[in-house]
Amino acid sequence: MSAPTKGTDKTGSKSTAKLGDREATAERLLRSSVDKSYEPSIDIDWDAPLVEGKYGIVPERCSLYGTELWDDLTEEQRITLSIHEFCSVARIGLWFEMILMQMLLRYAYDRDPRRAHIQYALVEIADECRHSMMFAKATERYDVPDYAPKRRVHEAGRFFKTVGTGPAMFAGTLFVEEILDQLQREGMRDERVQPLSRMINKIHVTEEARHVRYAREELQRIMPKTNWWQKGLANFLTARIAAIVARNLIHPEVYRSVGIDPKVGAKAARNNPHHQEMKRWTARKLVPFLREQKIMGGPTDVIWRRAHLI
Repeated sequence: MSAPTKGTDKTGSKSTAKLGDREATAERLLRSSVDKSYEPSIDIDWDAPLVEGKYGIVPERCSLYGTELWDDLTEEQRITLSIHEFCSVARIGLWFEMILMQMLLRYAYDRDPRRAHIQYALVEIADECRHSMMFAKATERYDVPDYAPKRRVHEAGRFFKTVGTGPAMFAGTLFVEEILDQLQREGMRDERVQPLSRMINKIHVTEEARHVRYAREELQRIMPKTNWWQKGLANFLTARIAAIVARNLIHPEVYRSVGIDPKVGAKAARNNPHHQEMKRWTARKLVPFLREQKIMGGPTDVIWRRAHLI
């Protein structure tokens, strides 16, 4: 049997127009990956001294900003907390990138590797591997604990990577990538932030822009072919992973670094209107798109609202 020609899917059905669009996008993303990618182990000077008086993240994005606990901290403590929060966000990002790599491998496993859009999936896996290493080295360089997700979150990730196929995979990926993108775009431009954090943000923003484009277009292609049951599952899974990530961006143990009881700090952050608004701000560009794609709406809006994402 002859191999399928470009313009047919794996069932042999003609789909020249859609595959043409998909392949053209993938070719552009592949060229961009060659022209503008980083190797963090080389492009970041990991031995450079940290700059005194610089924050880990934009101070206004710290979880306690605007609370009495924040007001009671010294400037040095605020900087320390911001560095620990940077590493906490990076750690939840690393956790999800490991999930994403496994889902993308499963996606590519069932498809023709000659296709540019599958080759780009493999490039994205390589990008995410480097990002995971970069986040790990950042935590090491900042000399903070490993703020690994709690056991139940870890196991939830295991479940999601097993069942999160098709629209759920791309929608969940978009959520995590978009909220990190919003925080990092702001952080990479703010001169109050440590050069190390800013360079990490720059690398991640540059390369994730391609990942976001890929995920958005794949989701748009998948949804018209998705039945009501698959849409309902994707709606629920996306809401759950969004809520889990939003609630675990800041590990309670970060507050111990500045002498605050983790339970007290976590409660203050959870009830902090400024922190709640920050979460909605990070999701503001993605929510309309997910609604348009029918990945949001209905009963699961309760989950998004409780997580302060809408």
